[in-house]
Amino acid sequence: MITIRRIYDQAAPGEQYRVLVDRLWPRGISKEKAGCAEWLKEISPSNELRKWYGHDPAKWDEFRHRYKKELEPMEAELMRLRQLEKVHGTLTLLYSSKEELYNNAAALREFILEQNS
Repeated sequence: MITIRRIYDQAAPGEQYRVLVDRLWPRGISKEKAGCAEWLKEISPSNELRKWYGHDPAKWDEFRHRYKKELEPMEAELMRLRQLEKVHGTLTLLYSSKEELYNNAAALREFILEQNS
């Protein structure tokens, strides 16, 4: 199972392995308090894409399309996330955006699930 959660929120019961998938470290949170096992910034959207998107829900469909294009050559990183899910049972992708529905972790989760089916 792959879940997503805002890094500022408390870990939910059953979250086995938490991975931050943002390019920038979140403001105002220490690495200890974040409770993440890893930070995989290389799998996050490029700076150019992140800045273009700006968490504008009107750009969500195009953002997902562009982000998937960026993810396609990252087979090793995606395989690592799939392995973490298999090993730990639950993989939680952490993000820092205030936007809970339209964020890079949601798009990444969607992409991984599409690849698994």
